[in-house]
Amino acid sequence: MKRFSIGKLTLPVYSFLAMAFMLIPIVYTIVFSFNNSKQRTNTQWQGFTLDKWLGVCNKPDVCSALGNSIFIGLVSTLIATILGTALAIGLVRYRFRARALVNLALFLPMATPEVVLGAGLAGLFFNAGVGAGMVTVVIAHVVFCLSFVVVTVKARVQTLDPVLEEAGRDLYANPTQVFWKITFPLLLPGIISAALLSFSLSFDDFIITYFNSGSVETFPKYIYVAAARGVPAEANVIASAVFIAAILIVLITQINGAVKRKRMLKK
Repeated sequence: MKRFSIGKLTLPVYSFLAMAFMLIPIVYTIVFSFNNSKQRTNTQWQGFTLDKWLGVCNKPDVCSALGNSIFIGLVSTLIATILGTALAIGLVRYRFRARALVNLALFLPMATPEVVLGAGLAGLFFNAGVGAGMVTVVIAHVVFCLSFVVVTVKARVQTLDPVLEEAGRDLYANPTQVFWKITFPLLLPGIISAALLSFSLSFDDFIITYFNSGSVETFPKYIYVAAARGVPAEANVIASAVFIAAILIVLITQINGAVKRKRMLKK
């Protein structure tokens, strides 16, 4: 006869409550993206409608802010990924005097509070005579995204077997061919992971953006300003679409990986 144990139920119940607590805001956002709200506020349920999804850009400020966030995220991710990958390879493969100092400097943006980093960059741009705008936001995002890219790619570089590159050189491949034919394909999963992490951090950032954006409106800034009078349903639509797109990307990646593993086992 099995005995009832409270201890065995503790972890499942705690896990369920924790997941429910984290999912409540997301469910609220998705549900109220279908709210037939005719007012500025979107806090009371007025009825179900698809108009907000079909006419999401009826409020031009929402789509304009979203476009700015996507543009800043893509540009800063591209720059941070290129620079971060080169730095990661250099820090793992080469020995130089300032190596420890560079490692420390790369971790500082990760350890520094965003309000301090944002204010410091704003002061730097002001003293340099650079007006706040799209350029300063991109530079600021590259600064804090670079550290995450280096850490992610560096972990991948450390797992590479140098014998594979040596085999390429033994087959008379020049350094460029070795990098693009051997090193880069092996690093690609880490680079993609770093790029996705960088884009998500850039797209979601508010504090550093607020200090350095000037009149440039991004999606997090728009949500912050709109929250004072009630976030419009169109903003909920975009937030829901981003969440659903992220879930689909993860599912597609997992399914694709599982299919590839099954094919390898069959072979």
